[in-house]
Amino acid sequence: MAYLFTASLLWAFSFGLIGHVLAGVPPCFVVLVRLMLSCLVFSPYMRSSELYRKLRFELVLVGAIQYGLMYLFYQLSFSFLPSHMVALFTVMTPLYVSCIYDAHRRRFHSVFLLSAFLAVCGAAVIRGVRGDLAGALVGFGLVQVSNLCFAFGQVRYKMLLAGRPGVRDHQVFSLLYAGAVAAALVPGLLDMRAGVCLTGQQWLTIVYLGVVPSGVAFYLWNAGARRVNAGVLAVFNNLKIPLAISVSVLLFRETADVTGLVVGTVVLLAAFLLARRGEENPPRKA
Repeated sequence: MAYLFTASLLWAFSFGLIGHVLAGVPPCFVVLVRLMLSCLVFSPYMRSSELYRKLRFELVLVGAIQYGLMYLFYQLSFSFLPSHMVALFTVMTPLYVSCIYDAHRRRFHSVFLLSAFLAVCGAAVIRGVRGDLAGALVGFGLVQVSNLCFAFGQVRYKMLLAGRPGVRDHQVFSLLYAGAVAAALVPGLLDMRAGVCLTGQQWLTIVYLGVVPSGVAFYLWNAGARRVNAGVLAVFNNLKIPLAISVSVLLFRETADVTGLVVGTVVLLAAFLLARRGEENPPRKA
């Protein structure tokens, strides 16, 4: 769980950086560069020769979906939504994680599903749904596709490496990023046709996003996903929201509903405790 918490804390800075520092920068170009940097970070640790070909291909495919497609849809959503709305619309990810995990195992675990639903409620309380969202439907759709890609990828990675204790995460992670770069390559190059002019601060931000949130944090996240049950994993998917708000208030001087933050965090804690209890009760066949 320490891996998941550390990853969530690192991601908490991303929303504000993308929304404030990288506003107006071609989104697919940002995705391609940060994923290429992430791939370079883990390339020296590559030890995939001992894996059979099908597993290598499946890991590349997982990376293309979980990181490549996810980031493309996620980054595009900032063209239609402010950063706080992007964060709000990620609250559905725990439900997707729980449902996809149950679908993979052809089992139904009501406790995990309930904990995921509580996590969604808690995160929604924190962000607070206000105003008419009709004009944000395109952005909402983009974020949901992004959420589905991320949920599918982390669950599939967990399932692929289940029962393979000899496979170390850092030794195969560059396969995931290779798939992600392949998925983002064409959109990223198309984004560069009109030319890209960035400030020094923007370049530093992209390098940070590529090495830390996209590189180190995603490694920690998938490594942590192998070590917890599906309920805990689902709940942790929304931990980044209260952390992101705290960072925005302290670092970017944004305003936040403190009452909603406290209440929502309590609900998230309840969801986490419920998911932990779910470990004691094995799921029944659907």
